[in-house]
Amino acid sequence: MAKSQSAALDRKKLMADPVMVITIVVLITFLTVFILYPLAILLVDSFYGGNGFTLATFQRILAMPNFITAIGNTLKVGFLVGILSTAVGLLFAYVEVYVRVGRLVGGLFRVVSMLPVVSPPFVLSLSMIMLFGKAGLITRFLLGIYDNSVYGFWGIAIVQTLTFFPVCYMMLKGLLKNIDPSLEEAARDMGASRSKVFLTVTLPLLLPGLGNAFLVTFIESIADFANPMIIGGSYDTLATTIYLQITGAYDKEGAAAMAVVLLCITLLMFGVQKYYLEAKTAATLTGKASRGRMLISDKSVTVPLTILCGLAAFFVILMYACVPIGTLFPTWGYKFTPLTFKWFGQMFGKYKGLKAFKDSFVLSLIAAPVTALLSMIISYLVVKRKFKAKGFIEAVSMLAMAVPGTVLGVGYIRGFSGGLFHTGVLQGIYGTGLILIIVFVVRSLPTGTRSGISALRQIDKSIEESAYDMGADSLKVFMTVTLPLIKDSFLSGLVTAFVRSITAISAIILLVTPQFLLITVQINEFAEKGAYSIACAFATVLIAITYGAVLLMNLFIKFFGTSRKIKEEE
Repeated sequence: MAKSQSAALDRKKLMADPVMVITIVVLITFLTVFILYPLAILLVDSFYGGNGFTLATFQRILAMPNFITAIGNTLKVGFLVGILSTAVGLLFAYVEVYVRVGRLVGGLFRVVSMLPVVSPPFVLSLSMIMLFGKAGLITRFLLGIYDNSVYGFWGIAIVQTLTFFPVCYMMLKGLLKNIDPSLEEAARDMGASRSKVFLTVTLPLLLPGLGNAFLVTFIESIADFANPMIIGGSYDTLATTIYLQITGAYDKEGAAAMAVVLLCITLLMFGVQKYYLEAKTAATLTGKASRGRMLISDKSVTVPLTILCGLAAFFVILMYACVPIGTLFPTWGYKFTPLTFKWFGQMFGKYKGLKAFKDSFVLSLIAAPVTALLSMIISYLVVKRKFKAKGFIEAVSMLAMAVPGTVLGVGYIRGFSGGLFHTGVLQGIYGTGLILIIVFVVRSLPTGTRSGISALRQIDKSIEESAYDMGADSLKVFMTVTLPLIKDSFLSGLVTAFVRSITAISAIILLVTPQFLLITVQINEFAEKGAYSIACAFATVLIAITYGAVLLMNLFIKFFGTSRKIKEEE
């Protein structure tokens, strides 16, 4: 009885606030049109033909040997990358949390964890080719090896592992810090060795988190387009096969059916990760540790682990450093002197680099604040408001996390090239900068929403209720009370959305038109042609832009953020 009365009161409050009602309606419309509708169109294209419901398109693509091979290739790479990334991430996380390491190694860890955030997703593919390819600095110039090949299965697996293991490292580091050290010390006091403690105490507590890290990496791997495109060679994956089915075979229906297959795989894994493993992780690791952990200082443990992780971190940094270095030589792999800046000159002159950076920067700059604001509004509705459509808004906004960029791109082609349901409505956005901005927003929305939900759950509801009691409406409360309290999260979401937008490629490569030159598309194009120095020049400037954006955000939060004011008051 009390619950029904409370629900009725919440509905009455909601209907009395027109700003909130309009916001919810607009939000539901946006999520339905730009997330659910493109995915629904893929299903319609795949199962509907001229005579109604049919499986002919699926039968046709399943009869293609290259498609079946691509499914097997994708799953093999995904499983291997998931296992390797989780193992390497666990090693790094364990060394940082449990082992006493020097400042140098700790600094290397922080750099390694940040590099994938501020760089395009395919930088390591360029580096791998430039260091270990047939004209590689190490293979050809130093070792004199001429018949090697980094293309194919192992090239993709190594590059993706180096790209994604920092994600596992950051996830597992937080879990390891939350394990109460008294559990492990009790086992040590009973005579167990360090390896016994790790295998019987630490590892069982981490198993749900390890599964979570594996599935996140697996989804990232099978959804990755850029790395297999550059370093895959003839080793096709689902993402590259879908792209080639549209651009090479001009088979949009077949590409839509292939996209549905890839979407089903990622949604299945996302469901397991989201609704099973995350819940088990939360139930297994409860809160912060009761006291500080005694770090391992035994040299028989610290020395080999520090050397191993230090060398691995240094190698990753070297791979990233290879990109700007690669722009300074006339002909990579054949002649390493004298140094030259001609590639930067050609990039800004002959290859219209200024237009590429301008287009990418402007589109990302427009998408970033829209994404950050939408994320905070969704987070606010999910955490602070009660209404029937709340679950729908949360689920759909997070759905984009499980949708591969290539799948979303195909969905937008099929959904908007002829307008909504081929009626011509919204057809005008197809091929324009607006549709690219919308894709940027949709792709970055889940990250900002998760950050906003975490921040809002820490705010006592009485703070906002007091503003309502003084007569403020929902818009006034959100803008003057809630948003200032979570501005650190808002700024973080703003910069994250900008970085993700300006480094995106898989979702927009099928939608971009000659009217726009985007940096990532230019890098991919020159890398495919073998013009690695030009590709590296574009990538170097892009990394500088994204790294500068992150530094500015950190400085702004340091001097003007909420955390600084709280510290000053204390």
